[in-house]
Amino acid sequence: MFLALRELQHAKLRYLLIGFIMVLIAWLVLFVTGLAQGLSSDNASSIQNMKADYLVLQEESDHRINRSVLTGEIWNEVQSRPGGNPATPLGVHMNTLTKEGSAAKFDAAFFAIDVESMLAPRVVEGSMISNTDADLVMADRSLKEDGYRLGDRIVDQATGATFTIAAFTEGQSFSHAPVIHMNFEGWKALQPNPSKPAPIYNAIAWNGTPEQKEALVRDVSGIEMITKEEALQGIPGFQEEQGSLIMMIVFLFVIAAFVLAVFFYVMTIQKMNQFGVLKAIGAGTGYLVRSLIFQVLTLTIVSLAISIGLTYGVSLLLSGIVPFSLTPSVVLLCSLLFLAVSLMGSLLSLYRVIKIDAIEAIGRAA
Repeated sequence: MFLALRELQHAKLRYLLIGFIMVLIAWLVLFVTGLAQGLSSDNASSIQNMKADYLVLQEESDHRINRSVLTGEIWNEVQSRPGGNPATPLGVHMNTLTKEGSAAKFDAAFFAIDVESMLAPRVVEGSMISNTDADLVMADRSLKEDGYRLGDRIVDQATGATFTIAAFTEGQSFSHAPVIHMNFEGWKALQPNPSKPAPIYNAIAWNGTPEQKEALVRDVSGIEMITKEEALQGIPGFQEEQGSLIMMIVFLFVIAAFVLAVFFYVMTIQKMNQFGVLKAIGAGTGYLVRSLIFQVLTLTIVSLAISIGLTYGVSLLLSGIVPFSLTPSVVLLCSLLFLAVSLMGSLLSLYRVIKIDAIEAIGRAA
């Protein structure tokens, strides 16, 4: 690696420029990846964090929870199935709300659940509500950033129903709106006829094996069962949003491969005579190839380290403004992909080094 280090030291400006471009590309890849994860979580974290294997929906609902309507009879059929698979109903309602005594409005998603079931969210402030307190709800903590506190009363614009925030949860959003969990007593107030509400749900969370799932779909008419991943794709705009960002990330990796290939190829062409002379005095092809690979890996690793630091630094500055989430596992995956792309970009240069003819190179040098 002596040759590689000496060359990096000798041509500092040239390699600094390449490193700067690599930093910018890796930084952009990591930032867009974090943005994609953040938007995904902001759009559907309530579904992602559900402790359920499948969701039972109405047949022909296109995997969209808000289009599904399940009657109490279907719920009774699902829960009475032999085998005792854990199951619990779920009601979903998108609403426009106001704070009592204020004209400011905000959009939210009401999730009606059995608070003693597997759908109960983790409370980070306040106390878990019971299944009998109809006017108490639990709101996602993102509402705290808008000035909402425990004990505040919120009013549903459509029905006029009023609820008190008894607790705050974390990581609960749906369709880019905070989720407000309530019990089914409170759910009655949101129904068209609250005096005689029919037991209507949007979905049933269910745990079981694929074989049990197939048997349930076969025996209970009018339903379909989907995974949480399929439910995510059914959220309006989720697939299009994530598809656009993923396409951007893929193109950035492709661009990185082409940019690095051009840079290293041009530099290799400029050093053909030197490589030829080195071969003539006894330097093996393997030594020259290892030297080039070492340069590529050194530039890539240093660039990635700087990019990761910049990405997390910017994410701290934009905390609460832009939905951003970048886990260590994703950073590791992106780093490995970037290393692979860098090595792929150097393949053309490696081919040129292998094909160098020492006699021809000495002749050109003379």
